[in-house]
Amino acid sequence: MLDRNHIYLGDCLIVMQEIPENIVDAIVTDPPYGLKFMGKEWDHGIPGIPFWQEALRVCKPGAHMLAFGGTRTHHRLMVAIEDAGWEIRDTLGWIYGSGFPKSMNVSKAIDKAAGVEREVVGMSKHKSGIADGNSGAQCRENDHAWASGKSVAVHVPITIPSTDAAKQWNGWGTALKPAWEPIILARKPLDGTVAQNVLKWGVGGINIDGCRVTIDPKIDDPRLGGKGEWHIKREQSNHTVSLPPKTMGSSEKGRFPANLIHDGSDEVLTFFPITTSGATKRNIASYAGESVTGFLRGESNPKNQHGDSGSAARFFYCAKASKSERNLGLSEGTINQHPTVKPIALLEYLCKLITPLGGLVLDPFVGSGSTCIACKKLGLDYIGIEKESVYITIAEKRLEKVNNRKITDFFES
Repeated sequence: MLDRNHIYLGDCLIVMQEIPENIVDAIVTDPPYGLKFMGKEWDHGIPGIPFWQEALRVCKPGAHMLAFGGTRTHHRLMVAIEDAGWEIRDTLGWIYGSGFPKSMNVSKAIDKAAGVEREVVGMSKHKSGIADGNSGAQCRENDHAWASGKSVAVHVPITIPSTDAAKQWNGWGTALKPAWEPIILARKPLDGTVAQNVLKWGVGGINIDGCRVTIDPKIDDPRLGGKGEWHIKREQSNHTVSLPPKTMGSSEKGRFPANLIHDGSDEVLTFFPITTSGATKRNIASYAGESVTGFLRGESNPKNQHGDSGSAARFFYCAKASKSERNLGLSEGTINQHPTVKPIALLEYLCKLITPLGGLVLDPFVGSGSTCIACKKLGLDYIGIEKESVYITIAEKRLEKVNNRKITDFFES
């Protein structure tokens, strides 16, 4: 039996075998994407069916899991999760504007293969992060080089193609800029109905009201607490009456949580201009009955339709992890070397979404400890597992900054 509120060093499949069945309330994790990211050995494959079967065993019936995936490989992750016995419930999208293009310049690659030097015609206007040459592998064909260690901001030479073939393929690359990550939402099969399951096991639902998106009274739909009144023409009396937002079936607690999360950056907000989406452009005949969805009764037209308004503020937003957040608890001059640190606020939101108050969260791929920090802030218990000792050290220092707990090495000497 593993103690709660500890991170265990070791292979996640082996460590999970020490956890009794049906005790975990939720799993929130960021497993390997199988992209060989930055040459990391731990990212050379996606956890397969046996791993997710073991995760299923330790979870209570009805427990939910949120697992991050890569845009190129999340289908394999989802199939493995489903084949292990989990029910796929949804896929959330986390979109952000700070993704770094990792595209090869085809024109430069052609000239390099031909052994031809390219003419330098200037330097880039803005500095770019380039490997310092002292640590990590570099890809010289890329406009921007990645390294597993430090990088420096420098101006990059601007060159023009030399060979005819390079001129033909000038401006072509090999990849798009990353701007979103999928998060798979799965659930262990219920023990009976939803009602029976939540009463017996204490899990099985999603914390809707606790994760609603705050209303902006200046721009949001008036029925959600914004400015203005809504009017409706009564069919029988043929007169117009004003109804308060509460009567229209909306919630004063905020917007219903959606399967989209964004980072609030200007680049992302441009995807969501101020709109009144959801309202049709034609009249709809009246119909009888009580409203349970918030849609108007009586004759419908563009003036009284239920059209959602606002920008990306209608969705939960969370910026990517800042440098200070990444290096939380680390000594001066020491950096968090984990390449895919998720924001603590994002992990807080996800844990809160699927975990009952005081519940136990399992993260089998802790990395630098963001999920555990989120659990501590929410008053949730956690069990974490991480196989890379270098990340264990970082996670320990970050976590000690929050709760002064020590991490237990599963493989004791």
